[in-house]
Amino acid sequence: MKVTYFQQVPYRELPSDFEDRHESVITTPYFDVTKPEKVTADFRSALDELMFAARLGFDGLAVTEHGQSSYDMAPNPNIIEAAVAYATEVEGIDTAIYPLGRSLGKSKEPLRAAEELAMIDQMSNGRLMSGFPVGLAYDANINNGVPPAQTRLRFDENLELVLKAWSEPDAFAWNGRYAQHPAVNIWPRPVQQNPLPPVWITGIGNPRTMQFTLDREFGFNYFGWFGLKVAGRRIFDRFWETVEQSAKEANPYRLGFMQTVCVAETDAKAEKLFAEHAEYFFQKGIGSIPMHRLALPGGIDIRGVEAIMRDPGDFGIYTRMKTASFADLMDAGSIVCGSPDTVAETLAAHAREYRIGNLHAMLQFGSMPHELAKDNISLFASEVMPRLKNVWNDEGYDHHWWPERLGGVPNPIASNTAGALV
Repeated sequence: MKVTYFQQVPYRELPSDFEDRHESVITTPYFDVTKPEKVTADFRSALDELMFAARLGFDGLAVTEHGQSSYDMAPNPNIIEAAVAYATEVEGIDTAIYPLGRSLGKSKEPLRAAEELAMIDQMSNGRLMSGFPVGLAYDANINNGVPPAQTRLRFDENLELVLKAWSEPDAFAWNGRYAQHPAVNIWPRPVQQNPLPPVWITGIGNPRTMQFTLDREFGFNYFGWFGLKVAGRRIFDRFWETVEQSAKEANPYRLGFMQTVCVAETDAKAEKLFAEHAEYFFQKGIGSIPMHRLALPGGIDIRGVEAIMRDPGDFGIYTRMKTASFADLMDAGSIVCGSPDTVAETLAAHAREYRIGNLHAMLQFGSMPHELAKDNISLFASEVMPRLKNVWNDEGYDHHWWPERLGGVPNPIASNTAGALV
């Protein structure tokens, strides 16, 4: 199994009564709750934690994108990934550079995204993995003013433009519904050509998104914040049923999963060290986004709406996150916490049960201080990660969604056959 280090850039010093005073984590007035030196320190800590993880042997460095929010202050992951691409290349660290989120549903400059990512592939000499989420409603529709009904259509068009801009030998004109360019001829292009950098799509479990990733031979990511124990079974069973119906190989490496993880010498010590930071993250972070800002009418296509209406359980404990205790989060599987044995056995069991080939370990979250985050990263890397990396070695699958330079056997991206995403 591939194990990547997953990083956000949270503001770690929100007041204790934040959730009582503010409607959401994405509408909080900046100057009311921040100190400039703390924001600067949080960015420095995030970059240091990424490099710390790289030196300890993680297979990749994954960074997300969230505009105008205090739970993740990285509006463009490519900026951070460019820094670690250079630093890891200088130090000779062969780790994947993985911007998990470059939201194309909100992008009004998709060619800029194409150029940024191509630049990172050049800076890392072929280690880029490109993640393209559709984008969250509050960010795409409220922050960036994209009408909800256009989000998916923009994503579809922008993705095709990015892929063509990366690979088309000659300059070409693009006359799309949302973007028109008399000439497209970007510089640079990715190092990875034939095939292009691996493409991953992150989704919440909508069957149309799953089908789309399979049709195009993209990887599919699912994040476990809603609770693996309450939502995971339905999501992963749906994915692998779709794989079977599509007559695709049940290769575990086509699936990625993000899990919040904390490790200490004993289960009791882990809870003592990390419980308050886990509650901070879920209560003041992802759980503090009201549903009416997370999903807006028109932003999900009809198959997605049908799936949600049939089975709202896909959202797991989301509606309770703002008041969830550490025990609630553990019971739901939103977090895996304990001794190295507890964590390794739990994650290995989940990987086997759900055929997860790529684990994105979120080891700094919420208010967790920098030094404690480093302790968590270090103990995970030394005592847990070695027991996970061998999970799929006995089944002989090639990893088709990983850069060739790093041992992957990437397949060409399949041509577009149609359809809006969900």
